[in-house]
Amino acid sequence: MKRKVKLIVDSGSTKTDWCLLSAAGKMHASTQGISPYFQTAAQIREVLEKELRGALRRKADTAEIFYYGTGCANPSNARVIKKIFSEVFPRAEIQVTHDLMGAARALCGNEKGIACILGTGSNSCYYNGKRIVKNNPGLGFILGDEGSGAYFGKKVLQHYLYHTFESDLSARFDGQFHSTPHEILDQVYKKPLPNRYLASFASFLMENRGHFMVENIIEDGLHEFFYNHIYKYRESWKVPIHFAGSIAWMFRDVVGELCRVYELQAGRILRSPMDGLILYHRL
Repeated sequence: MKRKVKLIVDSGSTKTDWCLLSAAGKMHASTQGISPYFQTAAQIREVLEKELRGALRRKADTAEIFYYGTGCANPSNARVIKKIFSEVFPRAEIQVTHDLMGAARALCGNEKGIACILGTGSNSCYYNGKRIVKNNPGLGFILGDEGSGAYFGKKVLQHYLYHTFESDLSARFDGQFHSTPHEILDQVYKKPLPNRYLASFASFLMENRGHFMVENIIEDGLHEFFYNHIYKYRESWKVPIHFAGSIAWMFRDVVGELCRVYELQAGRILRSPMDGLILYHRL
């Protein structure tokens, strides 16, 4: 018998969006991000038990759960997530896949397209309307993640710590973050979730749009994403290029301009994949 309640979970490293679909309507919630690369099973279980609203959590136990999460392209990580959800929601039917599939379904639906994630991390794929056919690998915030929040946050910190910023930008940074070089390095190299910490500095770029140094950082970072990811798909010149994530939304003007300059067909830009996933999984 088909279940009448569906729980959609879209989880990145910084934030997890939850939506419970039922005949009564939609119920939304938000918790911190879930990443099997940076959190233990106990820490992930604690997020579900302590941060998820009581009413939503109770109803989710009878739901068909569709979990789209960062790090779940790795089969062992996907198994960890499924085991945790099975323990917290023992009566639910649970499907676990990676966040890139979530972005592809949200952005493309049942049509062909290039689906890109520009959030805390970055990734991309060619989606044929049913499945991901090609994926230029996302290498994480140390080796890759071009154009992501972690990438841009790292650039902000480099410019600040190397004294590359002009004095007015350095003063604005000091006034906003009140962080010493020692504190920054300690957070990056000694504390948990360094990618989330780095991504928190990307907002500095948005708040200082118009300064030539800020605009150069944004354009260079997004160009690196286009060059290292979108350009690797022959289909990029045949199908729409779609984007999801906070960084894509924040700098959507630059994303759109780069599509125009490189003669690519600009598609949808979503702040979060959730709205598209609700349409995809509608009752």
